[in-house]
Amino acid sequence: MLQLRNSDSLAGSDLGWLKSKHHFALHGYNNAAHRPLGSLIVLNDDEIAPGTGFPMHGHRDMEIVTYVREGLLEHADNAGGRGQISAGNVQAFSAGTGIRHAESNPGETPLKIFQIWLRPRRLGVQPRWSTQPFPKAERANRWVALASGMPGDEEAIRIEADARVLGATVTRGASLRYDIGASRYGYLVVARGAVLVNELRLDAGEGIAAEEVSKIVVVAIDDAEVVLVDAA
Repeated sequence: MLQLRNSDSLAGSDLGWLKSKHHFALHGYNNAAHRPLGSLIVLNDDEIAPGTGFPMHGHRDMEIVTYVREGLLEHADNAGGRGQISAGNVQAFSAGTGIRHAESNPGETPLKIFQIWLRPRRLGVQPRWSTQPFPKAERANRWVALASGMPGDEEAIRIEADARVLGATVTRGASLRYDIGASRYGYLVVARGAVLVNELRLDAGEGIAAEEVSKIVVVAIDDAEVVLVDAA
């Protein structure tokens, strides 16, 4: 089964400094049909105004992956983690026993991010934050694991979840295939451009959920950038 989650179907909010679109139902309300897919429970498309951001706040027992679409993200946490993440790159952290962090936009243009929340495979791990560059040229017409808790993804940022987050850039007219294992779920979201996914069109910011589907085939209508979550 494939479920297209186009722009009109996404709930969200506009707080002035933060504009958000929710690909999954949050806290049991809005988007009731957009239920979690295995360990994947949140994928938010956030736009943060320059000079603003999320103040220091806490999380526990959650794996959080942030993909920067446009702009510059600044991170700081109470465990000493600090850094700036530019467009196309990724940060991830295991909240585990508890971590407090702040995320802000230090730039002069809007910051656009995908924020992905995954349930951990075990509770109470030591909190950990990491960031890593992933040059877009190295993702041209191929999947690259950005964050993963699965074997064989040693180059990805490690997370404590039975899932992987992959990225690819696809040139116009090119196609890219991903095989989904049995009893697993897929969720693909478009960061830039337009694509066909198993012959269904998605534009930037739109997503598609895959359940009991053996493969995803992406064909680029325009030069495109996509993010795919494979979760149990």
